[in-house]
Amino acid sequence: MHITQQERAVADAHRTGYREGYEAGRKSSAAASEARISSLERQVEGLRQRLDGETRVREAGGDQIVDVGGYAYRRRGEAPLEIGDRVLLPENYVSRLRNGPGPFEGTVTGCGTIYRGPLASVLRRLDGR
Repeated sequence: MHITQQERAVADAHRTGYREGYEAGRKSSAAASEARISSLERQVEGLRQRLDGETRVREAGGDQIVDVGGYAYRRRGEAPLEIGDRVLLPENYVSRLRNGPGPFEGTVTGCGTIYRGPLASVLRRLDGR
């Protein structure tokens, strides 16, 4: 079959247009997907914060509840602990593996918890307040 120069040019233009259109569509779809994912991530984070605010317990039986490295502890004392305060904590299974036997030092990383089980008590504040 013989193709004229003009028919060849039309076929080449069609291939080029198809390829460019396909690539533009792919990029547009990827950008739309990224925007949707970002929007959903923001929505999930907002809902997580709202739920946390509604379920977080900051006090139990008159004791302050604090977070130290992802674990919740209770503390009885006049001056409340604040984020960044250094505390002495009782030995537990994980601390024994990581630090050896005996109490260990930690830093308060948050106030309150959503955990609902039994809590160990902070032994004492280390920063002298």
